[in-house]
Amino acid sequence: MDTKKEFKILLWIAVVFSVVFFLPVGNETFMTAIAATLDLAKWYAQEHVVLCLLPAFFIAGVISIFVSQGAVLKYFGANTKKWLAYSIASISGSILAVCSCTILPLFSSIYKRGAGLGPAIAFLYSGPAIGILSIILTARILGIEMGVARTVGAISFSIVIGLVMAFIYRKEEKVKKEEQMNFPDVSEKRPMKQTAFHFFTLVAILVFANWGKPASDDTSSFWYYIFTYKWFITGGFALLLCYSLIKILRIKWQWVLLGALATVSSAFLANAIILNPVFAPLVPMIVGIIALSLMTLYDKNDEDNREWTLSAWEFAKQIMPMLAVGVVIAGFLLGSTHGSTSIAGVIPNEWVEWAVGGNSLLSNFFASFTGAFMYFATLTEVPIIQGLLASGMGKGPALALLLAGPSLSLPNMLVIREVMGTKKTIVYVSLVIIMATFSGFVYGSIF
Repeated sequence: MDTKKEFKILLWIAVVFSVVFFLPVGNETFMTAIAATLDLAKWYAQEHVVLCLLPAFFIAGVISIFVSQGAVLKYFGANTKKWLAYSIASISGSILAVCSCTILPLFSSIYKRGAGLGPAIAFLYSGPAIGILSIILTARILGIEMGVARTVGAISFSIVIGLVMAFIYRKEEKVKKEEQMNFPDVSEKRPMKQTAFHFFTLVAILVFANWGKPASDDTSSFWYYIFTYKWFITGGFALLLCYSLIKILRIKWQWVLLGALATVSSAFLANAIILNPVFAPLVPMIVGIIALSLMTLYDKNDEDNREWTLSAWEFAKQIMPMLAVGVVIAGFLLGSTHGSTSIAGVIPNEWVEWAVGGNSLLSNFFASFTGAFMYFATLTEVPIIQGLLASGMGKGPALALLLAGPSLSLPNMLVIREVMGTKKTIVYVSLVIIMATFSGFVYGSIF
């Protein structure tokens, strides 16, 4: 008998038993927090998983399979013009959908192979900071102003921090530039414009399917007009997706037609049977995703089509559990608030208001410094900050946390130190915290 193994089993049994034994079931605060956890989890499942997360996984899969890593890296290598290198590096995060730790292997590889320090740092920061899915969730859940501020802040941060790092270590960069690392030419399987068409068609479906009702009651506004006809617009882009599946991915038109008919039929049936307007759009989206998955998984003309869906599944396996953990933690600790619903968590609002309430430089610094050392799995920062805002966190510190937290973490710092040394790591982390602090302060002063 393995005594050590048996002892671990006994220890886990004792821990679980102790937790269950001492559960404060009769405590009002605890029971309210449990209710908040379930309420927030239910709301996320109904409002965000099907219409937002599932399409986004397929978008991430397009980049993973149809765009080669070499084709991305060559745009900010040693021989690339500075304006182009920083532009590409600063927006790269929008197509990567990675966390602060997942970005590290890519950063390490391009940095060690000779990429400039500035573009490499811009890539390192932007990778986890501005994923399409995180920006969409931020705008949808925390407000359009916060989504725009996070996007602008993350892009500008990556460029400024990269330029400052390159200037501070300009002597080392001069030596690296003289070495003139050459990236090999990369031949794409299909023209980039075709891949871009396929990619942006999926993005358009995601955007318009999640188009929310404007806060203004002006029914004559352009934004309200889009909201009114958003499903017709989404359907139009769905037809373009069908065209892309046939002409670009070379999937049999009979399969695409069958999938389209199933999706359209399910939409009519859902609207006729399901009275709740929240649930009716979910049915055709689920049917459409199932149809897309089946026709790509069983397509024998191009192995990349099968890999596309498998890649989307890998993203789902990686992100969904972490998001679920984030939602549960946020609900239990910070409560649930959406629409007219407001249920408190176990952390009193007074604590949050004291630490990160208002918009002082100290509260913004506390938010950015704390966020820099915390680990945020992809997307978990959104429900956590939503709970913090409901508990009294100021909008400025919330933005500071969004700009510092997802891109940094203690594990991230330790790996960066191994790649580029202690001094560069300290400078990089300090720049992120300082810029996040002042950006949050300015944002909080405006909004």
